[in-house]
Amino acid sequence: MELCHAHNLSRRPTTAKPYGIRVSLLGNDSFARLLGSDWQTYHWFETEQQRNRALKDMASEHLYSRRGDKPTLRFERVKAPASDTTG
Repeated sequence: MELCHAHNLSRRPTTAKPYGIRVSLLGNDSFARLLGSDWQTYHWFETEQQRNRALKDMASEHLYSRRGDKPTLRFERVKAPASDTTG
């Protein structure tokens, strides 16, 4: 069964999600003053293909971006340690 809002789960999923995207702020992002310059978050996926599709979407210019706007987020491919079943 597909999960619509996986972030609302009350327990960790049982499947391993070793392929990740680390999202962090560039130094010139004004949100760094609110969140801190070391802010980061991760998104985890079961397969490399799922991760790559999500990364392509996250890094693209979105429909409602204003002309000339440049994203100030950094996206990096990461892999979970072998013993971690990140969810």
